[in-house]
Amino acid sequence: MTSIVKNLENEHATVAMGQLIAQGLTPPLTIFLTGDLGAGKTTLSRGIIQSLGHEGAVKSPTYTLVEPYELANVDVFHFDLYRVADPEELEFMGIRDYFNQNSICIVEWPEHGQDCLPSADLHIHLSYQDNQREMTISAESTLGQTILTKLK
Repeated sequence: MTSIVKNLENEHATVAMGQLIAQGLTPPLTIFLTGDLGAGKTTLSRGIIQSLGHEGAVKSPTYTLVEPYELANVDVFHFDLYRVADPEELEFMGIRDYFNQNSICIVEWPEHGQDCLPSADLHIHLSYQDNQREMTISAESTLGQTILTKLK
C-alpha cells in the first residue's frame, strides 16, 4: 500500500502528530509501532491516547505488556511487546481477545508477537534522523488507507 514520511523536531511535535493521527481513528483498528529504543513510540502513543479522551498520564506498558484505557466510545489497548521472549506468552494472556470490534490496539514491538497478532491497519516506523525523528506511516488495509489519506 502507500506511505507518507514526516519529520518530527522534538517530543512536542511527536505528541502533536499522535493527536493528528487520532482524529481519524475508529474501531476496530490495529496500529503497529516499530523503531529503536527511545525513538518515540510511547510518546506518539501518548498523543493518540490522550487525544482519544484519556485524561492523565500514558505510561509505557513495558512490564505489564498491556495498558488498557476504557474511554467513552472505544477501548484502547496499548501493548509493549519488547520483553516478550516467546509469542506463546501472548496466547496465555489471551491477547486475541483484546482485538475486537470496539477496540483500537496500539502495539509497540509487534515483531515480538509474530503469528499471535492480527494484521495492522497502520504501520508507523520511527527512526532517528540527525537531531530529530523521522516517521513513516504506511497503510496496510483499506481503513489504514483512509486514515493515511486524511493525514496527507
